[in-house]
Amino acid sequence: MRLSYPTNIRIIKVPCTGRVAPIHIMRALEKGADGVFVAGCLEGDCHYQTGNLRAKKRVAYVQEILKSIGFEPERVAMYNLSAGMGPRFAEITMEMVEKIRLLGPNPIRLKGERKEKAA
Repeated sequence: MRLSYPTNIRIIKVPCTGRVAPIHIMRALEKGADGVFVAGCLEGDCHYQTGNLRAKKRVAYVQEILKSIGFEPERVAMYNLSAGMGPRFAEITMEMVEKIRLLGPNPIRLKGERKEKAA
């Protein structure tokens, strides 16, 4: 089955979402990503037992950090789905792209572009 999702999505595969640390998400935003979502196993169905639960807590932590510095916490999200839910993955990517489009570009990236133009 060929799934269709936006071309501006960059997929980074990890063995388990439990390996995704807050610094990874923050670094992606710092480097100009407009949003980040973590897609992990269904709750209670993690191959590494609790990796997806750790990821969920870490995503919530990053959302709190973003809120505290004046960013929209909606730029970061966590979704749980199984490997057999390809159409749902494509649907989630479309939803996330639309959400980010409504929020607008990453403010950090915009500041960097203004500095480059001024130099």
